Amino acid sequence: MTSQTFDPTSLPEHDNVPGNAYAYCVRLTQPLFMQTGRMIAYYPAGGGQIRFEPLVATSMRGMVAQRFSSPLYSRDWVVATGQGHVLLGDRGYDINSYDLDDGNLTVRAANLLAFDASLELKESIIPGFLTLLGTGKFLASSSGPVIFVEPPVRVDPEALVGWADCPAPSLHFDAGWMGNFLGAARGALLGTRSGEERQYDFTGAGTVLLQSSERMIADPHQLRRLEGEVQGLPVGQLQHLQQVITSRLQQQQQ
Repeated sequence: MTSQTFDPTSLPEHDNVPGNAYAYCVRLTQPLFMQTGRMIAYYPAGGGQIRFEPLVATSMRGMVAQRFSSPLYSRDWVVATGQGHVLLGDRGYDINSYDLDDGNLTVRAANLLAFDASLELKESIIPGFLTLLGTGKFLASSSGPVIFVEPPVRVDPEALVGWADCPAPSLHFDAGWMGNFLGAARGALLGTRSGEERQYDFTGAGTVLLQSSERMIADPHQLRRLEGEVQGLPVGQLQHLQQVITSRLQQQQQ
């Protein structure tokens, strides 16, 4: 089996590695925000160096404070600086680049791979999502190729990658599911929800990004968010939450 061998002269400037949807090459000329653990190789230009600084210990605190406004996620991001080519990968998921032109895009945090320092990142009011504002390029991974649809549309939450220039979605529950789980007690206890029972409902103008799979990319930050919220619960609610967790664990082990 033979394959092409790449070097800085044959790598693309800003594109997927030829014939490989799972690896992307950035020609670094300005600061780039990227998730930790996503750099797989790099070529410094002209004998220089490329630096990867954690956001919590960077020498560019002023720029980071202006461009990255999400304390929940800041521990797992770095800013890359220097000149050269950087190769990125994300656990074998498809990687695509997108251009924002004075835009407003909200993307699932687990899917966001990297973005130009010309963009501004804020934490969305919807848990697990981040919002990018401004003009620049960003990279996102997905389980399978991404498709673009226009509202009005209802989508499976696990297939949703993000949405651009349209209002945030509302939740829509299937009428039959609501009848069977009156009061939502059984649904909350067993966690029996899927895209057929619960959907995100988009209205208005804009674009919705969907991955061609219901295999949602795991987001460890959701656990951090829950841990923070648990701190304020009284004993009775903690005991109920313990029952819910025990039931879910038993269901998963069956």
